Amino acid sequence: MYALNPVCQLAQATEMLYMRLDTMNTSCIDKLINWFAHHLSNFQFRWSWDDWADCLSVDREMPKPKFVKEVLEKSMRLSYHQRIVDIVPATFSTLIPAEPLFIYKYTEETGSLLPGYPMAITVQNAIKNKATNEEILIILKEVCHPNQDDDDDEAESFNPLKIDVFLQTLLHMAAKSCSHSFSALGKFHEILKALTESDEGKLHILKVVYDVWKNHPQMIAVLVDKMIRTQIVDCAAVANWLFSQDMAHEFTRLYIWEILHSTIRKMNKHVQKIQKELEEAKDKLEKQQHKKRDSGDDEDMERGSEDEEAQLEEQIERLQEKVESAQSEQKNLFLVIFQRFIMLLTEHLVRCETGSVDVSTHWYKNCIDRLQQIFLMHHQTIQQYMGTLENLLFTAELDPHILAVYQQFCALQL
Repeated sequence: MYALNPVCQLAQATEMLYMRLDTMNTSCIDKLINWFAHHLSNFQFRWSWDDWADCLSVDREMPKPKFVKEVLEKSMRLSYHQRIVDIVPATFSTLIPAEPLFIYKYTEETGSLLPGYPMAITVQNAIKNKATNEEILIILKEVCHPNQDDDDDEAESFNPLKIDVFLQTLLHMAAKSCSHSFSALGKFHEILKALTESDEGKLHILKVVYDVWKNHPQMIAVLVDKMIRTQIVDCAAVANWLFSQDMAHEFTRLYIWEILHSTIRKMNKHVQKIQKELEEAKDKLEKQQHKKRDSGDDEDMERGSEDEEAQLEEQIERLQEKVESAQSEQKNLFLVIFQRFIMLLTEHLVRCETGSVDVSTHWYKNCIDRLQQIFLMHHQTIQQYMGTLENLLFTAELDPHILAVYQQFCALQL
């Protein structure tokens, strides 16, 4: 008998975990994907891939092929596409991520017949000639609404073609790197805000980001993050987009949930930041009042103290309004997320019952695991809104399969 070296022990442990993927919780699989991709990057991405060939003969939605695909996608982030193609056997080609190239539909070869093509060329030339935001907005006014008559007043409120033409062209010209894209979003921030005044506009701008970068999940994630930070889109819009029918085919992909959790964390940090500012202002006012009491009969000091107190009280009032507004947004975000989960799961359960099909599909298990993950990862924030959740969403009439997840969460709070 002899002891295996640590690398061999790690390989054996990884093999054991791989064999248990079918019964593993989705959150655990996420962690395994992130760790294993990082591990591979430290060993020149070498692995005995042929030992995992069993994942090629099963449904692509099953845990093993999905695990391998996600690992390769994560590995590509730590390397580059051709490197992954070279190290993985040809038999795994269906699981290798697509080359992360920008997809621009208004090219002369493939898009010259599209309704937005002439305007895309005009916008591109305007950007190249350093036109101002005002000049570009005037150009975009000429984009006809694809679904409404020219005399329809509502055509100005939300024009998907206008967003499509401008953002596709802008991101195409800035596709060289993340920094180029960030710079473009910053430079034309005024136009993007004007195009996304409505909820439909916010959803469509996210749809365009996906359409052009669908083969580059990391770029989608960083652009969505940037758009939230610069308030081009809000957190609720991102949640609605991720749960939309347009993204249904991506629902079980890891990057979708990374974006959602990042969005929730941003919302939580925003609320915490304003709450901290409010507490600091209250502390400052309290110190000022103590100082006033200790100053005695000094009229000049008392007058100055009263002016400062008035300013602090105004500041506290403004911050309290901000906190209430931010908490309302936060509550709405969780309502959107849980409502969407309930809708998806209910539709699935009804379909299965109608078709006399087993409920426990791989998609269903993944969805239930993700719902549990939201509760567990953000439990401290969710606890604040449990009364609202019980009254509006997790009622006694809800399907027991879904309600059980909420009840399990409640039991953990006892």
